[in-house]
Amino acid sequence: MATSLNTAFTEPLVEADDKSGGPYQLHSLDRAVSVLEVLRDSDDPLSLAEICQRMGLHKSTAHRSLMVLERSSLIERTSDNRYRLGLKLYELGYRAVEQSDLRLRARPFFRRLSTRVGETVHLSILQKTSVLYLDKIEPDHRVRMATRIGISNPVYCTSMGKAMLAFQPAETVRQLVGAMRFERYTHKTLRSPEMLLKSLEKVRARGYAIDDEEIELGVRCIGAPIFDEAHRPIAAASVSGPTSRITAQNVPEIAEHLLRCCRDISASLPWRQRAARA
Repeated sequence: MATSLNTAFTEPLVEADDKSGGPYQLHSLDRAVSVLEVLRDSDDPLSLAEICQRMGLHKSTAHRSLMVLERSSLIERTSDNRYRLGLKLYELGYRAVEQSDLRLRARPFFRRLSTRVGETVHLSILQKTSVLYLDKIEPDHRVRMATRIGISNPVYCTSMGKAMLAFQPAETVRQLVGAMRFERYTHKTLRSPEMLLKSLEKVRARGYAIDDEEIELGVRCIGAPIFDEAHRPIAAASVSGPTSRITAQNVPEIAEHLLRCCRDISASLPWRQRAARA
């Protein structure tokens, strides 16, 4: 990726009286970022002509930026020559979240949540079709979850994976679900794209997801997304425990505590604070 970007963005820095207040602009990089933003704001893939119209660019200028972005896998071209955001952006975005101070910010909220519900609380991010566990807070129980920080599990059979996937753009959901291989872990594991998509409808309706012994018998998990300022899921939290303690009857009550925790974490993130001060 670095090679293609470095070889493509070779226009010199030129002095400019730009509105952002900065003394310099790298015009080709500015254009590429603008293309990404145009595709981000569109619900459907866009043609070259549509991108040119929205950006006020000549076709040859826009095409150069599109070639660079496509070569870097930051955008993808459909079979009918339309353009959409590429999954490379999600890899970069979630890696940025992983490297941020999200774990430190979430820990006080997780400690309170774990104490309140008496169960293990996890933090994770989405990595393509897997969920990567970033942090874990455990209560004082003899029976504890066997998860480890740094491991990953499939999206389709984890509450956090389904919670993050449900609130992605429809095209991203389609791409990710199409790339999944559905392995059966228990007799309750979702076994097909159709079953997963139906499950995601329920997640969107109630705001949280449930792993009902889908990856391990005797274990039930409730997951909810953590959103950025544009209401995009950047991470997820879950409450996990044995089915003897997390019962079908107390799931809604635990879920309400979890949702409140995730809302509080989202509100504490730096961009939310900057927006509030603006």
